[in-house]
Amino acid sequence: MPNTKSAEKRTRSSARKAARNQAVESRLKTLEKKFLSLVKEGKLTDAKTALQATGSAYAKGVKAGTVKSNTASRKRSRLQLHLNRASKTKPAA
Repeated sequence: MPNTKSAEKRTRSSARKAARNQAVESRLKTLEKKFLSLVKEGKLTDAKTALQATGSAYAKGVKAGTVKSNTASRKRSRLQLHLNRASKTKPAA
C-alpha cells in the first residue's frame, strides 16, 4: 500500500502503463504467430502482407517505448529470413 499521494499516483500510472505494454506485446506475439503459420502453410503472398503488418506493429511498439529498438530490428530481420527461405524452397504462386 502506498503511503503518500505521489506514491498512489505512481501506482495508478504504472498499472496503466503495464496494461498498455501487455496489450502491445500480446498483439506482437499474435501477429508473429499468424505470419509464421502462413509461411508454414506456404501462403507467401498472404505472408508478405502479414510481415508488413508485423513490422509496422513492431515500429509502433518501439515508438510507444514498449519494445527496444534493437529487439524490434532483430525480430523483423528474422521474420524476413523466414519468408526468404520459404520463397527459395517454393516458388510464389
